[in-house]
Amino acid sequence: MRRVRVGLAQVNPTVGAIEANVRLVADWMGRARAAGCDVVAFPELTLTGYPPEDLLFKPPFIEANLRALADVAKQSRGLTAVLGFVDKRDDIFNAAAVLHDGALAGTYHKQYLPNYGVFDENRYFQSGTESPVFALGGTTIAANICEDIWYPTGPTTLQALAGAELVLTINASPYHVGKAQFREKMLATRATDDIVCLAFVNTVGGQDELIFDGNSLIVNEKGEPIARGRAFEEDLVVADIDLDQVFRARLHDSRRRKEKLRSESGTRRISLPALPQTVKPKLPVHEVEALEPIEEVYRALVLGTRDYVTKNGFKHVVIGLSGGIDSSIVAAIAVDALGAANVTGVTMPSPYSSAGTRGDAARLAKNLGIDLLRVPITRVLKAYKGALAGAFKGLKEDVTEENIQARIRGNYLMALSNKFGWLVLNTGNKSEIAVGYTTLYGDMAGGFAVIKDCPKMLVYKLSEHANARAGRNLIPRAVFTRPPSAELRPDQTDQDTLPPYAVLDAILECYVESDQGVADIVARGFDAPTVKRVIAMVDRNEYKRRQGAIGIKITPRAFGKDWRLPIVNKFRE
Repeated sequence: MRRVRVGLAQVNPTVGAIEANVRLVADWMGRARAAGCDVVAFPELTLTGYPPEDLLFKPPFIEANLRALADVAKQSRGLTAVLGFVDKRDDIFNAAAVLHDGALAGTYHKQYLPNYGVFDENRYFQSGTESPVFALGGTTIAANICEDIWYPTGPTTLQALAGAELVLTINASPYHVGKAQFREKMLATRATDDIVCLAFVNTVGGQDELIFDGNSLIVNEKGEPIARGRAFEEDLVVADIDLDQVFRARLHDSRRRKEKLRSESGTRRISLPALPQTVKPKLPVHEVEALEPIEEVYRALVLGTRDYVTKNGFKHVVIGLSGGIDSSIVAAIAVDALGAANVTGVTMPSPYSSAGTRGDAARLAKNLGIDLLRVPITRVLKAYKGALAGAFKGLKEDVTEENIQARIRGNYLMALSNKFGWLVLNTGNKSEIAVGYTTLYGDMAGGFAVIKDCPKMLVYKLSEHANARAGRNLIPRAVFTRPPSAELRPDQTDQDTLPPYAVLDAILECYVESDQGVADIVARGFDAPTVKRVIAMVDRNEYKRRQGAIGIKITPRAFGKDWRLPIVNKFRE
């Protein structure tokens, strides 16, 4: 029986931290060796972190990554490892190194370079043209990279026709809701079509606005999952694969023989010296929790917040607590990400702040166990109005005075950030940011926007979920039942300006995520004037979004890397 023990090192590298990434690889390579793995695979561009973006224009960065590869190769004694790095020839390539028993045995260059959504790889890399396979004793394996696996009859097919029975595909596949399930269906299809075992290793962690969810997966030649990685945490996924089953399945498929004869793959076959057989420890039970969709989103937000804060060298965050739902859920996520001792809330009451919201902000802080600072804005607001009295003489108060309140609060938060080195977490949600229901240099202040890609109705669901996770009302019940309000004038509610959030969110999903126009959205049963008003608000507030903090992407299309509309834009339906 031909069995190979495969390990997938689902790790969390940091962009640019090449020396630290080498240590990370060495550590997990040791774990794989201890688990008796014959082969271990690491994610795409592990040595540099993903995506390195314009660091790839810096020759010293590329050279440092190549030196790191040489260091790691020496540490691959006793096993075969597949590792993502940047290769340099006459151009640079997104590459997978095949390391074997202490040396570099071969290299694969990514062939399909994604250039859509959040991806921009054509800006940096040349495409590969070869699909090598590696003969290791009686086993033939191959490696490819991320986008390559998504193409039917792509590199995976060529490698399988050239004899590969196991293909290790290394990935940096960003998260959005539902992507893991879609990815698994694709892998099952590819495995059955090519009669090959697939070992899909995905990176995990946060990088700026992107989250990588892990969820690594090994499937057999029937497309059946045989081992899974955990979601949103580092993991070593290990499985024993019976390659005789692949051989037997191929004997029954005459179509494959014909395809193999017609194939002009140009694949090279690289022979690797066999490694000494070792006693393999029994595989422990590796249980993976299936996450409900709302828990999946919650964990993505926690991981994204933790990694953005810690990878940027911050230790503490500060949040303006209004007593509303948005700041409440951001505070709950921050505590789960960083611990209560590293989170400070600030309540900044004005003459228009209700007793209810002031009390709920205090109750929330107590429930979460975080410090709460009280810094009123009333005196400063009066000073602002006094200073502007001459310039505003004879004019009625309007949104100007409302925005001044928001800007005072933003100023307070940034002052605390400067004084103590705290990172300000912005509390704006996707619905508000989409339509510009925000104040530049006011409530838009902050270094990181935790719920920037969460529509308002999702914010409520996440808040209910936070309470359910805790088994108690961390977020006071009144926060859920009180009509949302910026509290910048007497008796103000959000619906004075905006449609009901359930309607607004549905229209925004059609327009922002699905690129539907007015006629398409109206045909779904929405009121035409409301649709036109919402779209107009989205279009004219692009200038605000460009000046806002980055935030965590959790939907298929977020306001960030995959939303690139011009600010100067006269197109209207």
